[in-house]
Amino acid sequence: MAKMVDIGGKPDVRRRAVATGRIRLKPSTIRAIRARHVEKGDPLPAAEVAALQAMKAVWQVLPHTHPIPITAASVTFIVQSDRITVTTTVEATYKTGVEMEALYGATVALLTIWDMVKTHEKNAQGQYPSARIEGVRVLSKEKKAGRL
Repeated sequence: MAKMVDIGGKPDVRRRAVATGRIRLKPSTIRAIRARHVEKGDPLPAAEVAALQAMKAVWQVLPHTHPIPITAASVTFIVQSDRITVTTTVEATYKTGVEMEALYGATVALLTIWDMVKTHEKNAQGQYPSARIEGVRVLSKEKKAGRL
C-alpha cells in the first residue's frame, strides 16, 4: 500500500540540499551554445527557469513527497569544452528534507539542455551517440535548528 510518511509530529528545521549532474555534448554543440547559435534559444537561461519550476513542483510528480515551502533555490552552470555541469541548491524550513527538490531540479535542467540542443547532437540516423546525462547525485544535505 502506497502512502506518504506522517511528518506531522516533526519540528520545522532549517534544511539545505545541493545536487549536481552533467550533460556530455559534442564540442561543436558547446561552441554553438557559447556562440548563441542554438535554434531554440539560449539553453542555459531556459534550463535555469525549468529547474526552478521543477524544484517547486516535486510534490506534483513524485507521489510520496510532501509539498515543501521552499525559501531559496538556485541553479548554476559550469560550461566546459565537452560538457555542462549543473548544480542546484534548495533551502527550506520544514519537517522534511529538500534533496528530492535539488535532484529533480538538476535533472530537469539537464533534460532542458538536451531538448534544446538535440538537433546539434543527432547523427545521420537520428541517434545521439555523444550526448549523455550522467553523475546526477546529492552533493550535500544539511539540517540545523535555526539558520544554516
